[in-house]
Amino acid sequence: MNILRSASLLLVAAAPWLTAQSAAPQWRDLIGKDLTGWVNVNTEKDTWRVENGELICTGHPIGVMRSDRQYENFILEVDWMHIEPGGNSGIFAWSNATPGSNRLPNGVEIQMLELDWVKINKKPDFDPPIAYVHGELFGVGGVKTLPDNPRGERSKSILNLCKPRGQWNHYTVVAVDGVIKLAVNGTFVNGIAKSTQKKGYLCMESEGAEIHFKNLRIMELAPGVTDASQTAPLLQ
Repeated sequence: MNILRSASLLLVAAAPWLTAQSAAPQWRDLIGKDLTGWVNVNTEKDTWRVENGELICTGHPIGVMRSDRQYENFILEVDWMHIEPGGNSGIFAWSNATPGSNRLPNGVEIQMLELDWVKINKKPDFDPPIAYVHGELFGVGGVKTLPDNPRGERSKSILNLCKPRGQWNHYTVVAVDGVIKLAVNGTFVNGIAKSTQKKGYLCMESEGAEIHFKNLRIMELAPGVTDASQTAPLLQ
């Protein structure tokens, strides 16, 4: 069973309003010829660029750029590749796109760490399993979630399916009504539920290392019942 078929079954189970009579959702590419559709929040003019269909982030300074609109229920696909050992990045879903004290916004972070992060960040009292370095999901900036595979308040990937720097990884993100399921390179390995914020912006993260993205696309799904307390404020 391919990954999109699996995602469809998850959606039907989670959202019974998706029927054959519903308007068929369509894919929309989020990487064009330039940065149209994205808004710089607190990075530099040259932090982000598009070359040959790839969105390239230098990693400096730490911060984000956001989508020009909010999203609620969706399927997101992306290929990503780190260039540097121990590179750090990610995508924030359902975000307010407003920097906090660490220059990053709130939302649910979909973590993207390079495999050598484990070696670089090893401490005498902490030897993290390699599966922690990619595919973690967690609420940040006051957003709370219920982890499928708890590591404290975070949800960890149950398998290490990530490829090292210089190789492309593929994420499929299914986000419906405060639930996120994440597939890494073709297999669902993690999830969260009961997010306290479930509508907001997508934010691409710059966090100290060069990373490339391609084939970034989104399929919007029918909305759920989401009130103002579960929605990020609209930005101009």
